[in-house]
Amino acid sequence: MIDKFLEGNKRFIENDFAKDREYYRKLSTGQSPTALVIACSDSRVNPERVVDAKMGEIFVHRNIGNIAPRDDANLATVLEYAVKHLKVQDIVVFGHSDCGAMKALDAGASDEDVYIPEWLEHAKEAKILADEKMPAPETPEAVREKRKMIEIENMRIQLENLRAYDFIRKAEEEGKIALHGLYYSLETGEVSRVF
Repeated sequence: MIDKFLEGNKRFIENDFAKDREYYRKLSTGQSPTALVIACSDSRVNPERVVDAKMGEIFVHRNIGNIAPRDDANLATVLEYAVKHLKVQDIVVFGHSDCGAMKALDAGASDEDVYIPEWLEHAKEAKILADEKMPAPETPEAVREKRKMIEIENMRIQLENLRAYDFIRKAEEEGKIALHGLYYSLETGEVSRVF
């Protein structure tokens, strides 16, 4: 697989990098992205690609389930750097359909996993709300509908979690940043604004 990546890099240099050397030269000296995107680690979800962004336009933080915990030093560091140093204008929680993390949240903890259940605790409210609205879906369509409900509720919860960081809340109140929820459909390729 690594050989495939190296061959792909040669194509990138030939088809993209070499054709826009000046742009990449500027990127080699610094970055000034306009948005921070908190996206899922899912290999089918590449936020830069599905919104047709160029390198350098989006600062990205990825994790299982596009989760933004209130007490996570890794995320806090990303947020602080993006807001205070890069001066991003937008922060996006980027959810998606068929999210494995939200499926795992819906199904409950596996006896084999140690870290995943602990991580998904940061999204448990999404399942609770979906269970209240649709306790026991009986058809495959209803199961998909409930899972989408969990995915969307998770995005809302993560946006609330972001606002729990004082410097994020303050920057939003001052109009320096805006928070958004975008949802990517694996089935159609469409990205839609949810929040």
